[in-house]
Amino acid sequence: MIQKNIDCEKCFASPDAIFSLLTPEELEYVKKHHSCAYYKKNDILFKEGDEPIGLLMLSDGKIKVFREGVGRREQIVRMVKPFGLMGFRGLFATENHIATAVALEDTVICIVDKDDLMKLIRENSNFAIGIIQALATELGFSNRRTVALTQKHIRGRLAESLLFLKDTYGLEDDDATIKIYLSREDIANLSNMTTSNAIRTLSTFASEEVISISGRKIKIIDLKKLERISALG
Repeated sequence: MIQKNIDCEKCFASPDAIFSLLTPEELEYVKKHHSCAYYKKNDILFKEGDEPIGLLMLSDGKIKVFREGVGRREQIVRMVKPFGLMGFRGLFATENHIATAVALEDTVICIVDKDDLMKLIRENSNFAIGIIQALATELGFSNRRTVALTQKHIRGRLAESLLFLKDTYGLEDDDATIKIYLSREDIANLSNMTTSNAIRTLSTFASEEVISISGRKIKIIDLKKLERISALG
């Protein structure tokens, strides 16, 4: 991690960022007291068991958050996109992190320490409500994913994961290629299946002309069919 001469001004300029709920005076306070950090691809931001250092907001890049299960097998529980928040569960629960966060590409994050964060929450009700909404959204997502990953069959789980990646990161200029390039292992870990099953099911989807595959690039050819596979489970 490098933590100097890093610019995360996007976090303060974007209307999509939680800091847009601050007053101009509060925003200036955060700008003076925050820190920025740069991580290279595959760098670890925090590990399971680490103590939270503050509220983390992704400024640039993509991040996966995972837990290790039986046999140290990874289960991806979150994928973070720019202006997404991290580390707040452990922070508010006054617990250590229960998952590990890894940069999927070169990444910049903005860090607000706990004392400054609590000061803002106490003084700005709109900001506090925004934090609560972020927590509630993550809880809803986790509940839906838990049901999907435990009740759907392999095809339904993989289809849901591809749709989730599309909705999270969007599509390339061709309006078809998912704008994130995961390894087959990461796709498997996101979909609660073995890597061999992920490879086999992706190949089946390609043969059915639901998707096309070029290396790590996945292009959605038939969105309605992919949605139907996900819905049928």
